[in-house]
Amino acid sequence: MQNNNQKKVAIELININKSYQKGSNKVVVHDNFNLSIAKGEFVALMGPSGLGKSTLLNLIGGLDLPTSGSVIIDNQRIDTLSEGKLSTWRAENIGFVFQSHHLLPVLTAQGNVELPLLLTALNSKQRKQHASLALRLVGMEERAKHLPKELSGGQEQRVAIARAIVSDPKIILCDEPTGNLDRKTADEILTLLTTLNKYFGKTIVMVTHDLRASEYASRVINLEKYIHDSKQNQLSAVEVNS
Repeated sequence: MQNNNQKKVAIELININKSYQKGSNKVVVHDNFNLSIAKGEFVALMGPSGLGKSTLLNLIGGLDLPTSGSVIIDNQRIDTLSEGKLSTWRAENIGFVFQSHHLLPVLTAQGNVELPLLLTALNSKQRKQHASLALRLVGMEERAKHLPKELSGGQEQRVAIARAIVSDPKIILCDEPTGNLDRKTADEILTLLTTLNKYFGKTIVMVTHDLRASEYASRVINLEKYIHDSKQNQLSAVEVNS
């Protein structure tokens, strides 16, 4: 386990509360949740469904906002940004990889990878150059002109990873990235993520139910135990101070 005190903090969630209304009921997803992830860590979030693992990814990536609390990424508090500034920040700093790759079927691999760059100031030639480099890094350069239907599941996920890294983000968020893949292909994708972490310095947060996948991470957080231990520590602190 890495000591976060020895490295710069990349992600910090402070006193996060997240709830929403479901009919007349208030559903609490996170209650005074705290988490710190160092720059360059590869963290796997595990635990039973319903603990809010994907919600945490959405909060870190600025796709969702906490009911209260602070989301601080690389010393910048993002939960107070305007919608426009948050969109720009997200495009420049975060790469997303999901279980379903979400490639547009009418675009080639090259076209899909270029999509995030439409939010940048790059011109058409520069977008193509960046996309070609990203495809080369994931071993898909020769498939650049292929449509998603012409690719295997593993190849589609490689294209999705290329799309996630094309803007050179600091953080890559992965939600069950190998959930639809066979073991061999899953290991290839996880090896690729490890390479991006170790050799390109990307901070990676991955939600997974797969114990084999978690072995690729530098730190594994069992969210159920983490939340329980955090609450016990809070109770102990109250007892000491009372």
